[in-house]
Amino acid sequence: MVLEDQERRLDRFRWGLIPHWAKDAKVGYRMINARAETVHERPSFRRSLQHKRCLIPADGFFEWQGFGKEKTPIHIKLKSGQIFAFAGLYDSWRSPEGESVNSCTIITTSPNDLMAPIHDRMPVILDEEAEEAWLSPHIVEPEQLLPLLRPYPPQAMKAYPVSALVNSPRYDSPACIEPAE
Repeated sequence: MVLEDQERRLDRFRWGLIPHWAKDAKVGYRMINARAETVHERPSFRRSLQHKRCLIPADGFFEWQGFGKEKTPIHIKLKSGQIFAFAGLYDSWRSPEGESVNSCTIITTSPNDLMAPIHDRMPVILDEEAEEAWLSPHIVEPEQLLPLLRPYPPQAMKAYPVSALVNSPRYDSPACIEPAE
């Protein structure tokens, strides 16, 4: 969902925020995530935090847990199996050729107790009440928005190892989210 002119709609965006003032789209490769602790300070994200917030729907996400040189893919989702929303920011950029590119980034925060052994960050997952506040055009001050960017309750989530199939973009099947044997 995207809030634009106070109208909510579902749309496709490129992952990796390209600020409207960027000279080159390649900047987006470095902006796939924004840290909750500094999102209001960074010029790349400050304007979007005030006026271009979005929800990024998901039913799960992956992280790779390191054991020495080995990394195991872990699938993380809600215990309920429900779709949820990441807190996101978006912007629209115009290429030198005049092409309009809509792009977004996911906001991350410190890990909850479930995520801490897996990774040192986690995406901000918003509950329904926080989703409404996040999309409200009347809330623009960082002091009102930053408290929404907190770790999701660990007791509502589950994580389990999955097959290394997920490491390759050639595989796009339910096997990627089945528990590893």
